[in-house]
Amino acid sequence: MTSSSRSPLGVTLVDGGANVALFSTTADRVEFCHFDDDGTEHRTELTHRTGYTFHDIVPDVTVGTRYGFRVHGPWDPANGLRHNPAKLLLDPYATAIDGTYEWGQALFGHDMEHPDQIDETDSASAMPKSVVADRTFDWGDDTRPDTHLSDTVVYEVHVKGFTQQHPDVPEDIRGTYAGMAHPAAIQHLVDLGVTAVELLPTQQFVQDSTLADKGLRNYWGYNSIGFFAPHDEYASSGTAGQQVAEFKQMVKAMHAAGLEVIMDVVYNHTAEGNHMGPTLSFKGIDNPSYYRLVEDDGSSYFDTTGTGNSLNVAHPAALGLIADSLRYWVEEMHVDGFRFDLATTLTRQDNEASRRSAFLDIIHQDPVLRGVKMIAEPWDTAGYQVGGFPAEWSEWNGKYRDDMRAFWRGDEGVLGDAVQRFLGSPDVYEGSRRAPVCSVDFVTAHDGFTLADLTMYAEKHNEANGEDNEDGESNNTSFNGGIEGPTDDGAVNDYRDRQRRNFLGTLLLSAGVPMILGGDEIARSQGGNNNAYCHDDEISWFDWTAADRDLLAFTRSAIAFRKQHAALRPEWYRTAPGDSDSTVSVLRADNAGFEDADWADAGNRAVMLVLEHGSDAVAVLLNTSETTVEFTLPEKPGGGTWSLGLSSDPDQQVDDGAGSVLVRDASFTALT
Repeated sequence: MTSSSRSPLGVTLVDGGANVALFSTTADRVEFCHFDDDGTEHRTELTHRTGYTFHDIVPDVTVGTRYGFRVHGPWDPANGLRHNPAKLLLDPYATAIDGTYEWGQALFGHDMEHPDQIDETDSASAMPKSVVADRTFDWGDDTRPDTHLSDTVVYEVHVKGFTQQHPDVPEDIRGTYAGMAHPAAIQHLVDLGVTAVELLPTQQFVQDSTLADKGLRNYWGYNSIGFFAPHDEYASSGTAGQQVAEFKQMVKAMHAAGLEVIMDVVYNHTAEGNHMGPTLSFKGIDNPSYYRLVEDDGSSYFDTTGTGNSLNVAHPAALGLIADSLRYWVEEMHVDGFRFDLATTLTRQDNEASRRSAFLDIIHQDPVLRGVKMIAEPWDTAGYQVGGFPAEWSEWNGKYRDDMRAFWRGDEGVLGDAVQRFLGSPDVYEGSRRAPVCSVDFVTAHDGFTLADLTMYAEKHNEANGEDNEDGESNNTSFNGGIEGPTDDGAVNDYRDRQRRNFLGTLLLSAGVPMILGGDEIARSQGGNNNAYCHDDEISWFDWTAADRDLLAFTRSAIAFRKQHAALRPEWYRTAPGDSDSTVSVLRADNAGFEDADWADAGNRAVMLVLEHGSDAVAVLLNTSETTVEFTLPEKPGGGTWSLGLSSDPDQQVDDGAGSVLVRDASFTALT
């Protein structure tokens, strides 16, 4: 008979059964519990222990077996120990999870009225189960697109929302991985011209009771519990392990279309929350190894995520879990990169964020992980760290969002900041020898207004969230043309349409890695809700019947224009003319260079940028003033005359050979 091993962790099928291994530094005994279809439970104690890993060969475990763990050990919350064998625990290394939560006392290791006291209500019937999934899959000739960062255009999108109401996707697969892989869905992405889809969380997450009590749901998915398991609610083929193959098929279809798949991953915390939260997995397995506890108070959780707990990345067990999970998604699921939610939390070992953290080190030295795209959300509730990640990382650049919004809003004194953002934020990255591609540029993302709502509402309208409209950032943007919500006023609609083109166009002309919020290209609205995390409904889903076809056509043209011009996609920062192959000139509207006084002029809201790369040249004319501005054109590098390339003004005219161009208020024009 095969002897058991402490590695790999989790459940691995072998002849006659499975090798089962679970890590815990604090447990006394571990039972592997598998369940028949009728719910009958069978327990097998893991009799071998190597170091801190309990392991054994368990017979009669096959593909489709539903299981969990019961972990015996001390109940001592004051010292961080929360073992409770009455609670069935999910396998941290499960590749599939099936079932729902029946919220109540059973799911909590402590007595809900007396938090320090243990509760011995059995939770098995109220818990989902880990599932032994079939990990075989025919990848055929699947090849990673491996798109260079300078050529990448990211599309942030929700798996369900994208196809839930898509008229050309069959109803039985709408809102699923299979729906995402349907030719109609992929064709939209290909025609749009994006190169990568960044999927909102697709690792198994929890539908928590707080929202359920309000008749709402966790739509975004930032509430992880299974770091190896594709979220089961997005599977059309079944949830007893079938979600694994369906996710792989989605990735394979994306790759065949030349699209990369980037996962938004949430390793900074889990759905178990703080000392008042449920006991679902890690908390009952080895609480102090997996979570950061408050020094001198083991009953409390150190929280820089705002969710109740933070993963203990200073401990080898938690760090190993993250690394193993990332490698799994790359090697077995073939994903192309990751966007790390609240990534700054993962770099905190002794409270302070650090470029020398073990989390960053383990990724940089890993031969599997160092070759895929790594994108940080460079902040958490305790700090803002834009520009603070290593050169191998790209970052969501919140400064780009804020400064470009201020620029197109017509704020005074922001021209210099806007130029920095347009050029890839050299003021943030160049000093540390990082490149423009370290900046993921965006003006909207899932968290906040959509582009349509940004230009249509001056105030948030989150009443449907059940929090008296007090949730979500205030974000008084005033792009609404003076009128809140939809209107029949032609002048207001013209202004709004132009501002939407300004944002999308500027984004796609800027150096860095542009990221488009899914649906912005068709003017998707959430009715002014800028915090729709809890709406798995028409508020969040794409309304394809209301798509703005003109804006879609413009966005396609803007992406195509970006791809046609190397001058818009610098891999390094551009110096003065003649110093390198890639240069930039920043000019006033009269074609003169900027003086210090010009930058200090609060009323100066027009600028011209001439971008060159080899024989390619693009002149970008930006005007956020309230009047038309005449731009005096420089000589075109390499000779010839300037012609119209892209503009947010549909009526823009450029006369061949003319020495100047009139650019109307609140608009941009790109010449080539």
